[in-house]
Amino acid sequence: MDYQTARGGWCTMIEREDLEPPQEIQWCPGCGNFGILRALKQAVMELSNSKHEFFLVSGIGQSGKTPHFINLNGFHTLHGRAIPVATGAHVANTDLKVIVHGGDGDLLGEGLGHLMHAARRNVNITCLLHNNGVYGLTKGQYSPTSPHGFVSKTSPPPTGVPMDPVNPLGVALIGGATFVARGFAGDIKQLTELIVDAVKHPGFALVELMQPCVVFNPKWGWDFFRERVYKLEDDYDNKSKTAALEKSFEFGDRIPTGVFYKQEKTHFVQELQLPEGRLRDHTNDREEIQNIIDEMLV
Repeated sequence: MDYQTARGGWCTMIEREDLEPPQEIQWCPGCGNFGILRALKQAVMELSNSKHEFFLVSGIGQSGKTPHFINLNGFHTLHGRAIPVATGAHVANTDLKVIVHGGDGDLLGEGLGHLMHAARRNVNITCLLHNNGVYGLTKGQYSPTSPHGFVSKTSPPPTGVPMDPVNPLGVALIGGATFVARGFAGDIKQLTELIVDAVKHPGFALVELMQPCVVFNPKWGWDFFRERVYKLEDDYDNKSKTAALEKSFEFGDRIPTGVFYKQEKTHFVQELQLPEGRLRDHTNDREEIQNIIDEMLV
């Protein structure tokens, strides 16, 4: 079915079968990534954009396979480097809806600096952080969000992990992100709404996605989250960064979900010095560039 876009053009409504991947999904049975993928597909269908306007970027990890399992344009890059690639794609073509998929290891380990700087710059991209508290792809080492004392193949008893975990939402808030939220892979409806709102938000949006890894972190299983997650109250003020920071530390017997913080402010491209027109349409004189290079060579 065709519909008219906000820019006056026409495009075809995306149906679920349009998003079916050409390859078989290889996640373990019971993996939380299935819920995340389902919510992502639903969000893409609900957003009024054509397929070619979406661009997914991922790093390394089970989360990094997401672009393989949905029929949209995607780029699977190096470990921890998804956000720089996504930033470049957005700057080059601001018409794109750029969505990063990364795990707690990918975005909070090697990629932590990139996340902080993207938040500080308020780059207009959506970052979906899959958090299962363990390295699943490499079969069970502790990750930056593993709880203190977590026992894994790299943190054996009696002490387990000898340090406190990273607080993903707190890091994003302190960094300067203007949309910070948390969802649960077992609540598809809320997760879809959060992804839709994050993609529509004009600025850096981080959504933490709580997802069970039933093989390598069975303690954080489906029942663990179902017994603890609750939605932020109606009177919660998501304009207050102080309130959001306080809530970000609530992770124990109760785990809040929803939009913790939302604010609109100037985003990166709006103040970046770029050539006139869209960067994607800009062309360079290759002969002139080569002459400059030749002059620089001894």
